[in-house]
Amino acid sequence: MSAPRKTGPAPAATDPERMDPAVWRTAAAVIVGALAVVFDTTILSVALHDLVRDLDAPLSTIQWVSTGYLLAVFVTIPLAGWAQSRLGGRRLWLASLGVFLLGSVLSALAWDAAGLIAFRVVQGIGGGIMMPLTATLIMQAAKGRALGKVMAVITVPTALGPVLGPVLGGLILHLADWRWLFLVNIPFCAVGGWLAWRNLPDDRPAPDSPRTRLDVVGLLLLSPGVAAVIYGLSRAGGGAGFAAPDALVPLTGGLALVGGFTVRALNRADGALIDLRLFRHRALASASALVFLAGITLYGAMMTLPLYFQQVRGEDALGAGLLLIPQGIGVLLARTVAGRYTDRVGPRRVALAGFALVAAATVPFARVTADTGEILLMAALLVRGVGMGAAMIAATGAAYAGLEHREIPDASIITRVAQQLGGSAGIAVLAVVLQHTAADARTPGALADGFGVTFWWSVAFTAAAVPLCLLLPGRPAPAAPADGAEAGADSEDAVGV
Repeated sequence: MSAPRKTGPAPAATDPERMDPAVWRTAAAVIVGALAVVFDTTILSVALHDLVRDLDAPLSTIQWVSTGYLLAVFVTIPLAGWAQSRLGGRRLWLASLGVFLLGSVLSALAWDAAGLIAFRVVQGIGGGIMMPLTATLIMQAAKGRALGKVMAVITVPTALGPVLGPVLGGLILHLADWRWLFLVNIPFCAVGGWLAWRNLPDDRPAPDSPRTRLDVVGLLLLSPGVAAVIYGLSRAGGGAGFAAPDALVPLTGGLALVGGFTVRALNRADGALIDLRLFRHRALASASALVFLAGITLYGAMMTLPLYFQQVRGEDALGAGLLLIPQGIGVLLARTVAGRYTDRVGPRRVALAGFALVAAATVPFARVTADTGEILLMAALLVRGVGMGAAMIAATGAAYAGLEHREIPDASIITRVAQQLGGSAGIAVLAVVLQHTAADARTPGALADGFGVTFWWSVAFTAAAVPLCLLLPGRPAPAAPADGAEAGADSEDAVGV
């Protein structure tokens, strides 16, 4: 029985930690280009003041530079699976990267606020395809093996974006003007495009292969529905919160459209824009809920932590960004260890430990005062980053356990939408809480108390994820023999569900 395991592809099947070199080549090709999209989503968070001044436009207009981009992203995300089936992964990746590069160059050349908003929409169209396609291409190359290591590669840019994006933005604005926030994308796109052309397989569909029809009705329900929900959440941070008409109306309408798509997709035998019947996989369903809560934790902190350092402790944009570096270091430290242990003991234990660490490390901020020592806060951020990195790797990797090759694109879209909806919800909810707890603060101490209440909400959202981790796959079962390697990798039993 031992001899066959020493020949052929058996080691890749029996060693859950071994990754095919082709996976590394694919990862390198798409991660470099994806970094531009990940950082571009957050890098403008520190540039609003400069844009208001230089473009001579009110803040209510300049906010659409970010809002328009996000809405364009969410309109195009659901198209990624269908477009890949028609064009192939490599051609779609290069096309979407080219659109994003075009939008970046045009944004840098924008002459007024209206032009910048329009060009940001172009960026969002390309970025919306690239975001789920990144995970899809790497996971399809991995063929269900070494999910922990694979997700350690995929999730680090996503986790670092909200942490290092404001740092990079603050540094650029300290040295140059806002146009370089977009020009910095050019080298990422150029190198990423070259690597993709060189390393990604030519997987275009055969001319005589069946053509996948676009679910037009599903697109008209889901894309505007998700965009309306995101827009409503972005408007809820004002004084009236979720009760404001400009938040309540799009939220209600968007949820109705998403609900209509859900009913329609679940009742279609095939051909839905996104196959929601994949939620029958417990791993994907529970992982999506966890990724939603992780989005609240990650993106909510992206708003509240810099604001605390700026408003309570008097830091400027660059100083606040630099103070967040320990959290990014923690994410990097977690990458290798979390990936290895996800493959060894399963995502359940790693996610459980990760979310528990994040909740515990947020407590010092919930008890913060205007004079809390920076060493304590930096140490808490480091631990928080370790927990966040572990939680994201384990939860996102678990989403793909037991899925077939053809199901991976839909799973990528589902998890991406879940994370971004969680992020938007987290920013909206925490903004409303902060608005009500710190609006009348007149002293740094009172303002710190308001932030403390807001951080307690963040702790609660993170703690809610801990029991959900028990639904994730447990310790991996022994792999199947070489002849059934892929089948074993694609079965839920093989990952301990």
